[in-house]
Amino acid sequence: MIVSIHQPNFVPWLGYFFKIYKSDTFVILDNVQFTKNGFTNRNRIKTPQGESWLTLPIIQSGKFGQNITDCVIFNKGLHVKKMISTLSANYKKAKYFDNYFDTISSIMKLSDDNLCNLNIQLIEFSLVQLEIKTQIVRSSELKNIEGESTERLISICKALGATKYLAGLGAKKYQDDELFTRNSIEAINSPFKFPVYDQLWGEFVPNLSILDVLFNCGPETKTILQNAV
Repeated sequence: MIVSIHQPNFVPWLGYFFKIYKSDTFVILDNVQFTKNGFTNRNRIKTPQGESWLTLPIIQSGKFGQNITDCVIFNKGLHVKKMISTLSANYKKAKYFDNYFDTISSIMKLSDDNLCNLNIQLIEFSLVQLEIKTQIVRSSELKNIEGESTERLISICKALGATKYLAGLGAKKYQDDELFTRNSIEAINSPFKFPVYDQLWGEFVPNLSILDVLFNCGPETKTILQNAV
């Protein structure tokens, strides 16, 4: 059985969903420390001026070292309103904008102010659009998970009975593949290669949020994802 693991990123890039697509079980690593300037509360979109960040600020004062599960969006109503306006301004001319915008807006507006909960709702929405039926598990729901870094990943894999661990493209920076081997789990790397697709606003920009692909490509996003090798 193939297991992959990742933090609950905010409207992640296509490679995130490719890793889920190639797995039997995907673990949302929600009970680890929030990392500032990562992708947990922000991601990139495309504007007429080039790429730009969509960011949901979180309350950090007095909360150093807080887990992702505990992150609260600062002044959520205001920042979600601004974000929805930004998406409309930059994607309303996209071919499939109307297919998704209202639902995405509703998810953002109606979710509570917990960042993790919102991110998971948006991830689940995207999985439905991509027709990905991989089992999704939150790491906070698993029992007796131990260790840090690679040891923690192995502990999660063992809890789920994994024979293979599918790592993302950046795993080589921190992952100890030999430790997986010693624990009878095969560590494999995602074969994902970012595809070129039709975008608004001139020259193609890779590695943007899944929203960019959905708004521009609509139902074809599923095929684009499956062929991204």
